Amino acid sequence: MTAVLGGCGSTGSSDVTLRLVAADYGDSAANSSEKYWKALAETYESAHPGVQIEVSVYSWNDVDAKVKEMVDAGHAPDLAQIGAYADYAAAGKLYPASDVLSIRTQADLLSQLSDAGQVKHTQYGIPFAASTRVLFYNKTLFAKAGITPPTTWDELAADAEALKSKGVKYPYALPLGPEEAQAETMQWLLSGDNGGSGYTDDIGTYTIDSTQNVGTFTWLKDELVGKGLTGPVAPGRLNRATAFAAFADGQVGMLNGHPTLMQQAARKGVKFGMVPMPGRTGKARASMGVADWMMAFKQNGHADRIGDFLDFVYSEKNVLAFSREYGLLPVTSSASDTMSASDKATDKALRPFLAQLPTSELYPVGKTSWAAVSASVKKDIGRAVAPGGSPSGVLTRLQTAASSADSSDAG
Repeated sequence: MTAVLGGCGSTGSSDVTLRLVAADYGDSAANSSEKYWKALAETYESAHPGVQIEVSVYSWNDVDAKVKEMVDAGHAPDLAQIGAYADYAAAGKLYPASDVLSIRTQADLLSQLSDAGQVKHTQYGIPFAASTRVLFYNKTLFAKAGITPPTTWDELAADAEALKSKGVKYPYALPLGPEEAQAETMQWLLSGDNGGSGYTDDIGTYTIDSTQNVGTFTWLKDELVGKGLTGPVAPGRLNRATAFAAFADGQVGMLNGHPTLMQQAARKGVKFGMVPMPGRTGKARASMGVADWMMAFKQNGHADRIGDFLDFVYSEKNVLAFSREYGLLPVTSSASDTMSASDKATDKALRPFLAQLPTSELYPVGKTSWAAVSASVKKDIGRAVAPGGSPSGVLTRLQTAASSADSSDAG
């Protein structure tokens, strides 16, 4: 789907036309992002008669490729709101955030999201939307099994055993299939021994085969998968969308999920609860955070105009409107504070996710090697928990590939 949005005035009558390519967060024509951007563009243009905003909206299946195609052809948009920024930043095609955002707007961005937008200590990726993960559980199935939500891995395994004894199809759904295995993997890595180590250390070096991470996948293989507590589909073949659908059908006891699952489960009448992801011996050190990105391309100039428009886009009112429309978390402190204090039912529903955001950890998206590493994780991580699989062997292979990709990018 594509649509070009803008005001009624002709391009010829505008001093400047800013072109933005954006992703569609809607799941139907009724809530397409086209409507959000059309209203935003018209409001901005009415107060800025010398500027026209042209927005092209594409599905998530197409938007990253569309921007790449435009940039490769020498026709970069002024702004792109897509999934990754690091390649364009590394190629010198983006304005630093400080060149376009006002000091007030830049300071309002949540710090851990801004930090994830950096390449070599300069921020190029401007967070646009965020989400975190929590552990969903089926209240009906838990009541039948006489159990309470887990706070440690051992409790999670015990709960899964109780659910299995009651005939639950997926006591704990572990989607390590190719759709989004990097997400489930990271959530478990962050909950491991000694706070987990994630994909990288504090200075950005890959640590995929750390002792903690090998221990995490050994535990998953031995205590969940090996004991038949993850359901009839091998984790390496179970995709997130399938796991979410099974939860909405009442077939899953527990799984990691993001805000979209709330709506999906509620539509099917599933009674569910949400708790922080358990850690090895207590609550996980951090939740996994995910952000989508806005970026400003240098090719056409217009830094001042771009910055003024972005200050409008990132106003509290507009950030809240977008977050509420699509069930996502605000990326600014002002909007987050307002949502946290709100009595609106939709805002209250997002509080468990919002509570995780300040301590969340994001993928290492500032590394140009991350795309290749993520693809390798999606392809291979399921083998670590398969019968006869070697967690240390699989993680070591992934680490070797990651280190190689990192060094070639650095070179």
